[in-house]
Amino acid sequence: MPEIFITIFGLVVGSFLNVCIHRIPREQSIVSPPSACPGCGTPIKPWDNIPLISYFLLLRGNCRSCGTGISLRYPLVEAINGGLYLWAFHHFGLGWHLPLLFLFISSLIVIIFIDLDFQIIPDVITLPGMAIGLLAGTFLLPDPFQTFKAMSGHPVFEIIGILNSAIGLALGFSLFYLIAILSKGGMGGGDVKMMGMVGAFLGWKGVFLTTLLGSMTGALIGLALMAFKGAGRKTKIPFGPFLACGALVSLFFGTPILRWYLG
Repeated sequence: MPEIFITIFGLVVGSFLNVCIHRIPREQSIVSPPSACPGCGTPIKPWDNIPLISYFLLLRGNCRSCGTGISLRYPLVEAINGGLYLWAFHHFGLGWHLPLLFLFISSLIVIIFIDLDFQIIPDVITLPGMAIGLLAGTFLLPDPFQTFKAMSGHPVFEIIGILNSAIGLALGFSLFYLIAILSKGGMGGGDVKMMGMVGAFLGWKGVFLTTLLGSMTGALIGLALMAFKGAGRKTKIPFGPFLACGALVSLFFGTPILRWYLG
């Protein structure tokens, strides 16, 4: 069953994403040294690094050596990545486009958690993402606003194409570059480059929908923090996670949202 393989693969990649989330903002190698307990520094054994199973069944959320609690974020990232990989398979079908969509999804997950912790979006993710998205959009990437289920139940989609991908990249980058200038530091350069990547993968329609969804969600969360947490208007709230979530919604729900809006 491809679903089982894809889910397991997504969980394993999710475990690696945790390494990226921890090490990339600290400018550490994501290859070596092997993963270790952040509390005592003891290297993690392979059988203690099985996605989900090790955390909940073998370790019960604690380091085997020192007993330090392990953040619930680790299995959460694994589960989110595995679930979204499976969803992408069901939504877009099996093909050469699927690994590229996996790359896009995992990049957004890493961006969300790094931006939440450090309020930065690393160039090492977004700059290659723009180039890969533009190249893949020319030949392989499905247009999320032209994706349908055929009578047979199999996904049918159109390729984004180089023009749509290039316009999306330029629009996402330039629009948020303008916002960064007008906001006088309220918008960071990482958001600008991330939206260039989003535009390359999703096209120009994806830029508008991602911006709309991210802005609405960010505004609601900001109001909630002001109301219940006493946050002020000058409280810094990273915008990248809202945009990344908006991009994921655009990827999977672009067609029905567009139909709803036009209807």
